[in-house]
Amino acid sequence: MTIRTRLSLWYATVMFIALMVMGVLLYFQLVIEPRQEAHRHHHEQNEEAVDPDVFEDVTGIVLSCGIPAALLAVAGGWWLMKKSLAPVASLTQATEKITAQNLGEKIPRTGNGDEFDRLTEVFNSMLARLDDSFNRIREFTLHASHELKTPLTVLRGETETALRDEKISPTERERAHSQLEELRRLTQIVDGLTLLAKADAGQVALTLEPLRLDELVRDCFADLQILAEPQHIQVELEACEEISVRGDRHRLRQLLLNLADNAVKYNQPSGHVTMSLRRAAGLAEIKITNTSAGIPPEILPRVFDRFFRGDSAHGNTIEGCGLGLSIAQWIVSAHAGKIQIASAPSQSTIVTVQLPTA
Repeated sequence: MTIRTRLSLWYATVMFIALMVMGVLLYFQLVIEPRQEAHRHHHEQNEEAVDPDVFEDVTGIVLSCGIPAALLAVAGGWWLMKKSLAPVASLTQATEKITAQNLGEKIPRTGNGDEFDRLTEVFNSMLARLDDSFNRIREFTLHASHELKTPLTVLRGETETALRDEKISPTERERAHSQLEELRRLTQIVDGLTLLAKADAGQVALTLEPLRLDELVRDCFADLQILAEPQHIQVELEACEEISVRGDRHRLRQLLLNLADNAVKYNQPSGHVTMSLRRAAGLAEIKITNTSAGIPPEILPRVFDRFFRGDSAHGNTIEGCGLGLSIAQWIVSAHAGKIQIASAPSQSTIVTVQLPTA
């Protein structure tokens, strides 16, 4: 049954009920009340005697009957609109929950065969095609990154062997050093792509165990001091409360090192970096703040996108491939936590990580 037919039937039903109510009210006003009045005065009244009184009170009858009928029509129209737009609201709520991670889930269908039911079927078909496309992209990325590892390892080995040869000229040695740095950078990109592709496919297993997060933060702070020294950046550990979490030690250390490395790379000359670990609302909250040029508000929502590098001032001078924050976001999400970035232009950037405590 189509929506047009169903709306027509619903509206006809509402109008029929409204007419029935109006008829009952008119019958009460025109017949029942005159008879009761005649009975109270103990004399007979024929139809001709009743009619003049009825026509004198026609305004009152119209108001007494029309107002309830109008209210019923308004209420019926409201119910009609709510009933007719219910499939739209359900479809909207279902589509709002769709993300790249749950494309395989189908939107519930009403099963009545109307236009909205067919539209839901079209949406489900589209989601199935998108899910298949995403899976193909993940498989291609995973296979490509896996196949690239072998030649990169061979090239790195040959370059390192060449550097150990004392007979090569200074020019060739400098060229080999440059090639080795590019090979290391390319290897880092391939490793990052492999990790994210496996994470998307659910192939990364985390070793969750109770651990002291404050110990990891102190270890990361020691590494941060080493990273910041060549650029004369001051580092400070504001607070480090004793907090235990349940997580993967290797991945959490990778998370902290990625954030610390970014805080040093995207910093001002002789700037400042602060770290802290505190309890906040029952969660373990890590904050890393650096004195940077800031992130423009229009690109702040995209900082976790893969290969996105929004810092135009340092984009060509700072090493990186734009995967660090994407990996950090995945690690935090895998530990049921949250990561946020706030930035004040020309002042500072604050990265906040919240993890559930053990």
